[in-house]
Amino acid sequence: MIALTAAEVAAATGGRLHGVGDEPLLVRGSVVTDSREVEPGGLFVALPGEHVDGHDFAAAAVERGAALVLAARPLVGADGSELPSVLVDDVEKALGDLARDALARLREAACEPGGSGLRVIGVTGSVGKTTTKDLLAQLCAATGPTIAPVRSFNNEIGLPLTVLRADEQTRFLVLEMGASGPGHLTYLTDIAPPDVAVVLVVGQAHLGGFGGGIDGVARAKSELVQGIAPGGVAVLNADDQRVAAMAALAPGDVVTFGNAPDADVRARGVSLDRAGRARFTLVTDQGERPVELRLVGEHHVHNALAAATAGLAVGLTLDDVASGLSAADALSPHRMHVVDRPDGITVVDDSYNANPDSMRAALKALAVLAGRDRRSVAVLGEMLELGDGWREAHDAIGRLVVRLNIGLTVVVGEGARAIRDGANHEGSWGDEVVLADDLEAAAAFLDDELRPGDVVLVKSSYGAGLWQLGDRLVGAQVAS
Repeated sequence: MIALTAAEVAAATGGRLHGVGDEPLLVRGSVVTDSREVEPGGLFVALPGEHVDGHDFAAAAVERGAALVLAARPLVGADGSELPSVLVDDVEKALGDLARDALARLREAACEPGGSGLRVIGVTGSVGKTTTKDLLAQLCAATGPTIAPVRSFNNEIGLPLTVLRADEQTRFLVLEMGASGPGHLTYLTDIAPPDVAVVLVVGQAHLGGFGGGIDGVARAKSELVQGIAPGGVAVLNADDQRVAAMAALAPGDVVTFGNAPDADVRARGVSLDRAGRARFTLVTDQGERPVELRLVGEHHVHNALAAATAGLAVGLTLDDVASGLSAADALSPHRMHVVDRPDGITVVDDSYNANPDSMRAALKALAVLAGRDRRSVAVLGEMLELGDGWREAHDAIGRLVVRLNIGLTVVVGEGARAIRDGANHEGSWGDEVVLADDLEAAAAFLDDELRPGDVVLVKSSYGAGLWQLGDRLVGAQVAS
């Protein structure tokens, strides 16, 4: 975080100082919500949680070097002394307020002579947010100091924490912005209005929280476009009618990407190598360049086009964008992470999250990876937060499994049973589709069933827990 006094933190959050002496107290370290991650001089945010209350760890945070605590009540250390704190009514809201204030200060400094020229990029969409964010972060980092979220820090807590990592040297701030209901993106863009707003896809993720079905999702995603900073640019998917229609809401320029012939940035001549990695020609109004992705799956072409368009919008050169895409790796865990085991089994761990769109993309990538000479094995769990159409959505995935001729499908958990039902209705027979009651049953079955040459996809929503099975299959220790 940029250096701020305790009084400035209090002013930004509408809080009051407690346990702070007369001498100015300077906060110049990182802002964290986990006391184990405290750095000397930093700020510890005592968030109340469903199972753990951060206030209980404030004393430990100060002992580790935290200069100040953002808290909802007065706190004392082990010796009974008052902990230096800023007291607020709502710690989570105060965290957002602090991030908003810090970013405003950075933007003001960035415009001064010798300033960083900070540009903020926001990315949203039902599918591909994290991969696109990771690609963009790598493109930008090759040009200047870049801050981007770790993992999927894309909500009302993760986004402010990411913003607060930026400092006076930061040139690019890449933010993933998630929404599970209306108003969520409005809140996030109020904290960090993007100079470039990227909308990927309006799909069936989190349908249960939006109301109004997929059109409700579209309205919520459009909040990112409406929250653009003055003079900002909307980067929209030309292949998704609901996203393309958001151009009417953009307060400034609009640039499009996709397969549509009138898209401003598009891919020509897409082909896949034997490992399922895409090659294509990147076509823009600045010229054309070849790109060879390292990411597995044809669906990543779309993510790459979005990243390329946003990169060009913040001033990267076409050469830098094309070379950067070809050099970029998958950064976030459990997202099409491909591991070739010593026993000849290939594991594709895509278990961080799932919705019908991403499930279809992963299954198609599995079919390409396995080809004609290897057995494809799909280990599929429940897709959560789909609303009333959840059964039909799972049934459709089961039918797709059969159409793609997946060799073996292991359906894990009662919530995913409709996948098996759909496969059976589509014509699956015998032992091609197996229902495992839980993770342990699935693991035991796979231990006995897998053989050298198999290509195994693990895919589900995070809450279904198949990431634990993914860890086990690639040989990592399963987290408790």
